[in-house]
Amino acid sequence: MRIGEVAARAGVSVRALRYYEEQDLLQACRSPGGQRRYCDTAVGRVRLIQQLYAAGLPSRVVREVLPCVESGEASPALMERLEAERVRIDQRITDLMAARERLDAVISNTWDPVTCIHGQ
Repeated sequence: MRIGEVAARAGVSVRALRYYEEQDLLQACRSPGGQRRYCDTAVGRVRLIQQLYAAGLPSRVVREVLPCVESGEASPALMERLEAERVRIDQRITDLMAARERLDAVISNTWDPVTCIHGQ
């Protein structure tokens, strides 16, 4: 697959794919004309990278996790780090849910469709 096709299917920019290559998270072959070519599994890999980034994992941890996803094996040190990341993510989810509840309370206590004009 060409870079634009992978970007479109994965919902990311071409620039993001180039960055993932720079970070050794994604590999591409080059065609005789110098164009990047990705294997069919690239889209799934890019989506996983996006999820791991969204969870707050830095590139170095993502780089360590990706081979484990493929092999199903991880070192005890990496497992310990991943478990710590999971605890951090759980706390973040709890904090976000509390913030949503506060917003819901503000919305329900202040929104009056008769007297309030949306956007003002």
